[in-house]
Amino acid sequence: MGIIGWIILGLIAGAIAKAILADRAPGGWLGSLVVGVIGAALGGWIGSAIFGVGLEDFWSLQTWLIAILGSLLVLVIYGWLGGRRRA
Repeated sequence: MGIIGWIILGLIAGAIAKAILADRAPGGWLGSLVVGVIGAALGGWIGSAIFGVGLEDFWSLQTWLIAILGSLLVLVIYGWLGGRRRA
């Protein structure tokens, strides 16, 4: 998968993760892109290290699930490190 594929995958995975955990997400589409790309990389690394599966093909369901779960993990860590802001 090329760099454009990573960016598109990261943007969509970050947007899905942001929709699920809206209270922990950084702002805007750029924040979603960053979270998604980092999450996809982290998910691919964890998936290959623990389960022996990584990011395969762009249209593979396994690739999308790993990228979204990685993005959710990044958002949880971001929320944990940043702390929740109280109104």
